[in-house]
Amino acid sequence: MDFNFPAIGLVHSCFKEKFGIPRQPGLAPLACAEIELLPPYNDPAAFEGMEGCTHVWIQFVFHANKREEWKAKVKPPRLGGNKTLGVFATRSPTRPAPIGLSVVRYRGVSERKGKLFVQISGVDLLEGTPVLDIKPYVPYVDCVLEAENSFADAPPELIAVDIPATLMAVCVEYWQRTGTDLAGLITQILQQDPRPQYQQLDTERIYGMRLLDLDVRWRYRQNGADPAIILVDLQGAQPA
Repeated sequence: MDFNFPAIGLVHSCFKEKFGIPRQPGLAPLACAEIELLPPYNDPAAFEGMEGCTHVWIQFVFHANKREEWKAKVKPPRLGGNKTLGVFATRSPTRPAPIGLSVVRYRGVSERKGKLFVQISGVDLLEGTPVLDIKPYVPYVDCVLEAENSFADAPPELIAVDIPATLMAVCVEYWQRTGTDLAGLITQILQQDPRPQYQQLDTERIYGMRLLDLDVRWRYRQNGADPAIILVDLQGAQPA
């Protein structure tokens, strides 16, 4: 059986490309987005009763997934890209139906220029993501304290992130100009180590991602026995 579902909204996210997006929601609490509700779903009455709700489930479409064929087994990046698991044992975007599910912080509804927006944070959503539904997170049933998953343990220890003084000054200016804690956001994202786990550490390579209206550039260095990240450029930011 096939079903067709309407998109109720589109995501406007700080993440403009797939690389660098946290692998799960909530890992970068400062990562913000808003959902622009589309007609006829842009009715404020649909959110009456949400005043006491802090988190919501977002059901969305993996619209940037380029692989069309479905496979029963996939290689999760967090397992190094070398170990295969059944697709139903993973959060892989390559699914029979490319539908994603994320718990994010709900920060209310706002109206601008005749449009209705849902403000959310702690997101792992790409710019332009179609949203299928929004549902309240209900702790007494949604939080299963005894739940286990041996293949999806908490991520390893966070990697150290160094922002040089010159770029920290740029971050401060950005915060003063926009109200966005750029240094905190970059740190929360990069400390998850966006690099594919199967890649060998290359201290000469410059990595980059589009974040907000910026191109963020960084490289890796050895920090004793562990790798660390040093920010090298913030292209597009106004100089401090």
